[in-house]
Amino acid sequence: MPYMDNKNAKYLVDTYADMVLRISLLYLKQSCDAEDICQEVFLKLLTADFVFKSPAHEKAWIIRATINACKDHLRTSFWKRATDLENAKEIATKEDEQSELLDMVMELPQNYRLSIYLHYYEDYPVNEIATMLGKSANTVSAYLSRGRKRLKNMLEESTKQEEIDTRGAIHYVK
Repeated sequence: MPYMDNKNAKYLVDTYADMVLRISLLYLKQSCDAEDICQEVFLKLLTADFVFKSPAHEKAWIIRATINACKDHLRTSFWKRATDLENAKEIATKEDEQSELLDMVMELPQNYRLSIYLHYYEDYPVNEIATMLGKSANTVSAYLSRGRKRLKNMLEESTKQEEIDTRGAIHYVK
């Protein structure tokens, strides 16, 4: 009996679709491309006859497949010739009170962005992130450290700018 019957397929999509979409969005920064990658990853998963050893193996495979699909997508010749015409921010994730922080995470370089996402949003330890990314644990630790420093600087700059905006405002009384 094949592993991918309707019940298993529905479970995988319900469980991992959000995560695949978020990782794709972190890599590609465009929701339409992230949706294409999500569809591509699940199509690959559902058409092949995979048997996973554990839920952790299943999740790791899906994350790795998503990262590889994003890298393949960015390697296409289209991206070498394309010009970014969209300056508007597209939102593919749920709005929450941490949207400002998420916006700042999205501004980080790709390695920092992905490492921080996997560590803080998906609760992966450094060693597992290193395995998924094909990097050493020290490299991933450095990405996390540098990413946190950049986020701290960005938050401090944002706070300073808010203070300037509020102090510099002139209020007239009638």
